Amino acid sequence: MRVMVTGATGFIGSAVCARLYAEGHAVVAIVRSENAPAIAAADRTVAVDLSAATRAQDWRPHLAGVDAVVNCAGVLQDSPRESTTGVHVEGVGTLFAACEEAGVRRVIHFSAIGVDRGAVSDFSRTKLAGDEALIARDLDWVILRPSVVLGRGVFGASALFRGLAALPWLPVMPDAGSLQVVRLDDVLRTVSFFLDPAAPARCTLELAGPERLAMEDVVARYRAWMGWRPARIVTVPEWAATILYGMGDFAGSLGWRPAMRTTIRKEIARGAVGDPRPWTAMTGIEPRPLAAALRAEPVSVQERWFAKLFFLKPVVFTVFSAFWLVTGIVSLTTGYEAGVELMRRVGAGALAAPAVVAGAFADVLIGVAIAWRPTARHGLYGALALSLFYLAAATVLSPGLWGDPLGALVKIWPILALNLVALAILEER
Repeated sequence: MRVMVTGATGFIGSAVCARLYAEGHAVVAIVRSENAPAIAAADRTVAVDLSAATRAQDWRPHLAGVDAVVNCAGVLQDSPRESTTGVHVEGVGTLFAACEEAGVRRVIHFSAIGVDRGAVSDFSRTKLAGDEALIARDLDWVILRPSVVLGRGVFGASALFRGLAALPWLPVMPDAGSLQVVRLDDVLRTVSFFLDPAAPARCTLELAGPERLAMEDVVARYRAWMGWRPARIVTVPEWAATILYGMGDFAGSLGWRPAMRTTIRKEIARGAVGDPRPWTAMTGIEPRPLAAALRAEPVSVQERWFAKLFFLKPVVFTVFSAFWLVTGIVSLTTGYEAGVELMRRVGAGALAAPAVVAGAFADVLIGVAIAWRPTARHGLYGALALSLFYLAAATVLSPGLWGDPLGALVKIWPILALNLVALAILEER
């Protein structure tokens, strides 16, 4: 079959592409932009911004020859880069209309567990609206509502659990509901089952694991898998949780995708539980318990690296951005006179003051660029270039600084090393 997969760079979407490609299907991978990571497990990759494709004809050329569509596109929360309504309602609504028009009968659509039990967030509200848009179409539709999906790859909640597992003290958020986590492999087997033209259609299934677990139980299983002793549990006060989720929302407003945002708080409070028996009865798939699935996949050193870096990454980018911002602000305020005097001592003359101001504005610009996710990579390259420039200029104009007991120039080297680390861990998926 020729299968179109939307959200092909996502956690579930990329795995669906790999599974279908391995099974011999021709895969048309839909990614958000031309700059998206390459999809190796695809015969063709097409850039379509789901929220911008508002007309059925926007999809017509891409649906030519397609036998089925698997919609894996989704966003957690509104941000400058993402719109829940644009992707979950308007985008998929247009896609479903285009499928009906083009005669692409089989559509498998990923929703989320619990969206039919009341909208607690824009995420669940718009996901349900997308489900209803598909149900209204004359298509052989299948709606899959998975609980929290966990697999070898990581993003969102799956990444958060591993990061939490690396902490010596496990923070437990107030009012966290139960979870019936489901394995990614079981989800992929379900997609393969429903792609068969003879498979049932016009049905909605909850994909939930076989056991109800508290969040700390999920983390404990990951911690045991990684070979670490149990962590001490610390209950986070309500006020502290509000601050932490607020910080996540702020990072989201800067274009980042933190796992902890108010949408997660609302969804976790409701819990991610369901009845897996209809799923098993229809497909024959028996979802595996988390501990058993983990034991079947030996942990690697890369898993441990990722877990330990998960919470260090926001620290690195926060500190790095703040370093450049504060440096620039200090140069324009309390350190201005000292900076001008230093430039005069090295022979800048009348250019001393303009040089200090220019350097300060460059520092601030780099700090802002690192903080804003769409420009973070440019900011990091700018920081690297400016650090090397400062190092070279100081060496030529004031070589005595190499002997400064406070290490004025020597300290640039660890900054350069941190810069390279930040570039290495920048990508989110």
